[in-house]
Amino acid sequence: MKKIFSIALISYLGLQAVSAQELYMPRNIKAAYEKGTRSMDGKPGPNYWQNHGRYNMDIKVDAETKVVSGQEEILYSNNSSDTLRNLAIRFVNNLHKPTAPRNGNVSEDFLTTGLNISSFSVDGETYKVDSKSWGTVGSVRLKKPLVPKSKITVKIEWDYPLSKESGREGQIDPNSFFVAYSYPRISVYDDYNGWDRIPHTDRAEFYNDFNDYVFSVKAPKNYVVYATGDFLNPDEVLQPEISARLKKSYNSDEVIHIANEQELKDGKVTLQKEWNTWKFSVDHITDVCFAMSNHYVWDGGSVIVDSKANRRASAQAAYNPAIGKDFINSVKNNIYALAWFSNNWPGVPYPFSKSIAFQGFADMEYPMMVNDSNFGDPVFAQLVQDHEVAHTYFPFYMGINETRYAYMDEGWATTFEYLIGIAEHGKDAADKFYKNFRVNQYINDKSTEEDQPVISMSDQVSGTGYGNNSYGKASLSYLALKDMLGDELFKKALHNYMSNWNGKHPIPWDYFNSMNSGSGKNLNWFFKNWFFTNNYIDLAIGKATASNGKYVLNIKNTGGFAIPFNVVLTYEDGKTDIIHKSPEVWQGTEKEITLTINTSKKVKSAVLDGGIFMDATPKDNIWEVK
Repeated sequence: MKKIFSIALISYLGLQAVSAQELYMPRNIKAAYEKGTRSMDGKPGPNYWQNHGRYNMDIKVDAETKVVSGQEEILYSNNSSDTLRNLAIRFVNNLHKPTAPRNGNVSEDFLTTGLNISSFSVDGETYKVDSKSWGTVGSVRLKKPLVPKSKITVKIEWDYPLSKESGREGQIDPNSFFVAYSYPRISVYDDYNGWDRIPHTDRAEFYNDFNDYVFSVKAPKNYVVYATGDFLNPDEVLQPEISARLKKSYNSDEVIHIANEQELKDGKVTLQKEWNTWKFSVDHITDVCFAMSNHYVWDGGSVIVDSKANRRASAQAAYNPAIGKDFINSVKNNIYALAWFSNNWPGVPYPFSKSIAFQGFADMEYPMMVNDSNFGDPVFAQLVQDHEVAHTYFPFYMGINETRYAYMDEGWATTFEYLIGIAEHGKDAADKFYKNFRVNQYINDKSTEEDQPVISMSDQVSGTGYGNNSYGKASLSYLALKDMLGDELFKKALHNYMSNWNGKHPIPWDYFNSMNSGSGKNLNWFFKNWFFTNNYIDLAIGKATASNGKYVLNIKNTGGFAIPFNVVLTYEDGKTDIIHKSPEVWQGTEKEITLTINTSKKVKSAVLDGGIFMDATPKDNIWEVK
């Protein structure tokens, strides 16, 4: 495009000299920075710590009674400077108890009796624990306080029934189960809140420590078990041909059918012992889960996710061939996503050894696994799987407190979903989906719920405001910052944040500070604009004049968000030009700017176009030259 105009941007005084703005911090967050557990340069502070557990678990699933039982030993390290007099024990599956807090009605098939603890001991001393009275978080008073920099060994024996109606876990069908949140865990004790005792609800997501796990799953013959972690004993539970195919898939670029429908029917997949014990292990991860079925087909392949180390990751899928047509391409799609995320956005090699897609109803992410529905729409199914796999980075690579700060993971997964969608289906299709699915409801709903500040704690945001704060608005902030910094600097800053907090527990202020230090810019004005206000998206063309080839547009930011936008100029000869403005134009003057355009061509109209940054009142975005 020829340069046929010059642009002069006039704004309020002080645009070029913005002083640092201090971002609001709650008092407990300020205290963490004062104690030196977090640092204003975005890194963990010199006094940062996080507690840790080594879990050794033996779990059994009775396919007839639908009861999951287990025994676990937890070597728990108190790395804090505090003396712990209680243990907070979290069991998310108690969400199925009738007395559990929920955001809506459930059917009787969703309800169960919840967790039963039959044995509980600490360092060999028996405790009487009444788990029947527990909600999703219980408390055990320690007989001997756990002093700083010391360890205890906790042993628990437990059982609970799988709900007939699955939510994020439970019975998928009478012979297929997704077994997540299946063991009592020691809740997080952190540097800014102490014990995490927030009750779990059906809307909320999760906050877990990075722990090490060795676990086994005892399952009846003909049931294949799919789980987080490295599969340690395939030759002890699979028939030789199936085990060989699985191992071959670990190094195959092509999709291999590890176990087909007929083989499952004929009992030719697992060893034909009454029970098989499947073993897995994984270190430094926020959770483990597993799924099992006696009739789901099993596909697998792999892809190089780290070209420097020539490291591959396994991509697998398990699904009902009769009603899981979307999953026929699941491994192929997963291979593409793992490579794309590793090499593009976020551009960090996929950190795990495998990624499994299991057909269920949750559309939910877990470390190394996703539980996705069959939609009957291959394009939409791919997008959902992309979104859930993207969660590998946030909250699993980064130990996000999703319960309080859902926008720190859902916003990023939504952003990566959009960016990979451009690569898969083109920008027009990705834009259309993003606007329809992520922005349209938010921008066209004028209720108070929609304009609550993003920084609001997610467990205290109401109604649809939760979804839009967590997904759409947060994602738009990340994409606006990407536009303002440019891809290279944005990625540099993002990698600084991810490097600082990989395997740790970042909070929003760690993100803000890391992006500041990583970019070499003070972006607090931007973060204040997007995270700490009741802004929304609404631009307008105010006063506009045309005189002797000089066009002056007063552009008002009625909604207040610092967004990128295009000015689309249409000339009398029908040709168009686009002037792009990044969010930087709003620095120091969030309410209006003046744009001067000098051109020898006659302008017929000017239109403000925010693209995916949909405008609340698009009618006032047009100026027709009279």
